[in-house]
Amino acid sequence: MTANNGKLPIHQHISHASRLIYGGMHLGGGWNKNPISKDDESNTQALLEACIEHGINTLDLADIYTFGKAEEVVGRVLKKVPALVDNLIIQSKLGIKLTHDAKVKQYDLSASWAEKGLDAILKRLGIEKLDILFLHRPDPLMEIESLSNTLNRNYEQDKFDYLAVSNMHAGQMAYIQSNVGMPMVANQLEMSLLASDFVEDAITVNMSINSDIGFPRGTLEYCQPQGIQLQAWASMAQGLFDPQNINDDVPANVIATRQLVGELAESYNTCASAIVLAWLMRHPAMIQPVIGTTKPERIAEAAQASKILLSRDDWYHLLEARRGQEVP
Repeated sequence: MTANNGKLPIHQHISHASRLIYGGMHLGGGWNKNPISKDDESNTQALLEACIEHGINTLDLADIYTFGKAEEVVGRVLKKVPALVDNLIIQSKLGIKLTHDAKVKQYDLSASWAEKGLDAILKRLGIEKLDILFLHRPDPLMEIESLSNTLNRNYEQDKFDYLAVSNMHAGQMAYIQSNVGMPMVANQLEMSLLASDFVEDAITVNMSINSDIGFPRGTLEYCQPQGIQLQAWASMAQGLFDPQNINDDVPANVIATRQLVGELAESYNTCASAIVLAWLMRHPAMIQPVIGTTKPERIAEAAQASKILLSRDDWYHLLEARRGQEVP
């Protein structure tokens, strides 16, 4: 079966955005203090070129990824290969302070940090404007008036085209959107065959177990009519359901899911990672998975998911295997 690669919600703003997103969380040599090496640069270039080759043109970053090195190494590659700038949609996040910036890890959506953070992102990337600026996590101390003034000013100064959020619920999204002068185009949340609470929330309504759901209730239903793109981080669950990932110290439902993923990969003439992603992409919200591999061959495998449309039976079969029991 061929996947439904129809119009994504993001296409009303960025018409050429890809079905998959490449996540650069581990670019730049890892989460350490080591300087960026020539190998790090060449590896990043190879990964970005592999993305373009396989139709993935959206790059996801954050100011904290590998302590800023992820953005910096991408910036070096963009300077070396300027054509990549025109071929990529670049999004990055701000709003988390790690301990080298503060006494304790914290979230900071203050006006001053947002201003400083955006300028630092653009400097590391060596570009004048972001396609999408993300607010990384909700800050309980956020002062919406001063933040919105800063965002509006930087938007008018053409430092970013669109605003988005990550890890926020519908109420937080509506609160921010009502105070800023630009469209909110996306929300990035953890969603996958493993992190399937976005499905559990829907199927356990009026049940006591629904109180244990971690996914923000009503967020999917808020985003869909608003035309807000849902993006999924950790979409491949770090390869947990790959049949080649032999690990006996996992629950029985994981083992069963691995086996089923392998069977479906053979049935659909594809690979395991494509099946795992296709399960997520089968949802009518047209979710954009973020893939974070550092191997070009894995990018090629993930891209196969765009060619697959799981049957309703196979989608529910995977859900049942993951749950360890049939739906209620």
